[in-house]
Amino acid sequence: MKDDPGKLKTYLKHERGVLVLITITGILYNIGMSAGPWFEGKMAQTLVDLMYGNAVYEDMARVVVFYIITIAVVQGSRALKRFYVRRFANNMNREMKENLYRTVLFQNKDEMEKESSGSIMTKAIADVDAMVEGVRKVTTEIFDTGVVMIVYACMLMGYDPLLTIVSCAFVPLAYFCASKLKVFVTRTSAEAKRSRERLSSAALDRTGNAVTYRIHGVESVQNERYEAHLQDYEDKEAKANIIAASSQPVYQIISMLGISFILYYGVRNVLGTGRVSWDIAAFTTYLACFTKLSGKASKGAKLFNAQQKAKVSWERIQPLLKEVPEDHAEVMQKEIHLQVKDLSFHYGNEPYLFKDVSFAAEPGEIIGITGKVACGKSTFGRMFLNEEDYEGSVLINGQELKNLPDARRICGYLGHQPELFSASIRENIQAGKDGDVGPVLSAVCLEEEVKALPEGVETQAGEEGARFSGGQQARLALARTLYHQRPLLVLDDPFSSVDVKTEERIMHNLRTMCPGSVILLISHRLAMFPEMDHVLYLHDGSASFGTHEELMKTQPGYRQLVELQEKGGDLDA
Repeated sequence: MKDDPGKLKTYLKHERGVLVLITITGILYNIGMSAGPWFEGKMAQTLVDLMYGNAVYEDMARVVVFYIITIAVVQGSRALKRFYVRRFANNMNREMKENLYRTVLFQNKDEMEKESSGSIMTKAIADVDAMVEGVRKVTTEIFDTGVVMIVYACMLMGYDPLLTIVSCAFVPLAYFCASKLKVFVTRTSAEAKRSRERLSSAALDRTGNAVTYRIHGVESVQNERYEAHLQDYEDKEAKANIIAASSQPVYQIISMLGISFILYYGVRNVLGTGRVSWDIAAFTTYLACFTKLSGKASKGAKLFNAQQKAKVSWERIQPLLKEVPEDHAEVMQKEIHLQVKDLSFHYGNEPYLFKDVSFAAEPGEIIGITGKVACGKSTFGRMFLNEEDYEGSVLINGQELKNLPDARRICGYLGHQPELFSASIRENIQAGKDGDVGPVLSAVCLEEEVKALPEGVETQAGEEGARFSGGQQARLALARTLYHQRPLLVLDDPFSSVDVKTEERIMHNLRTMCPGSVILLISHRLAMFPEMDHVLYLHDGSASFGTHEELMKTQPGYRQLVELQEKGGDLDA
């Protein structure tokens, strides 16, 4: 059964090897921690013996040397434990963000429109970081606080059980106070996160629409709105931090209240008038153990607050962690047979954009799709992304497209907007998948142009590909689509802003590189349509399917478009 990315135990299970190493080094470290108070008591007793002539300096030196060796071993175990804890947290952080990325990648358009870009970014980065940091602290403090407190408590019970029970009674009280404050910590933390989302969204809106605001003279109004969001975030973040930070001294004071009993009854034990008989070493060891235990208790209470913050982040990101289809090689390489039957689509109550479209395509075929402006060409192409609720049937090897869990892994899509990243040419093409980008650059006739650049494939594309011309952007996006080849390719206006000669070369390369793929090529440029295996002509809400020659004879509208372009007329007619 596949692991559920929406359950925390999935990530713990994947890191069980590292958790074993954390457990071993953590136990060694925390058991060794008990040696500190013992050596402190031993040194105090040796110092008293030196004052009264019952010991020599070599006795003190021997104790100090053994103390240093013990501390070195203990701190070595601590360093190893912290290394493995950090490794565990980093691995969990990476895996969780990968799952979030895949989930967002597989969201349909309606799901993505429910949340702003700022909110999604906050969830993908800030919430995962906060969640993993909470898990890291819990994992660390299970040993640094939980185990060591048990060790200290056992040592205290060995010296004086009754005094230990009385003096340590304030430790649970500190935890009780922490549990009461958790409501405020959780509430203020959640409010701060929501305010951060609003600020992120406002920042994206302010930068993305700056020109529009300037043109309409409302720039100052938008600046005031952004400042209001910024002030709200500062106030809520400060409040959340103050509440979390101010609780720490309270926990410390409450935990240390029991020291008054130790000072009174411990002195009586040393003087021989108490319940048990102590020497200076026993008193010093007991006092040191209690002080360290109380300090750990206050950290445990602080950890409780961190756990509450992590819980808030987990509750926010958990709905985004869903199972998505894996990118299996057999799915990507499998040839498909496409059959479209009576495909129809319309937006809401509007008239049908196209109706009763039917055709079939075999592996290796290129289907040209064209029509006049606003006839529904691009919408038709998006049907195969399974993001629109179409009528009729789209069958992939006899199975309905909308019922296939891995539909997005079957269809590769190139929109008429290149959508390039602010990264290098190589990174824009690879999109995280390693390999040689040379063949696809050659296929889209971009190889020589890239070689001529000073940094070659490492050249930065700039914001949304601003460093390149429109034709270069379109070919770079096409190269990315070919690099991540799928058995069904939908290419929307792939030859934008390129000359006819380059278009011919790219068409030839498409057939060579994708011999087993069905290619749906949407374009208003018809120079290469005689080379298509078939043509789908959308017109007046209906469609005609056939070869270029057949449509030239039977469809006057199609023939008119072809002839107009041959004469150098408006391509968008």
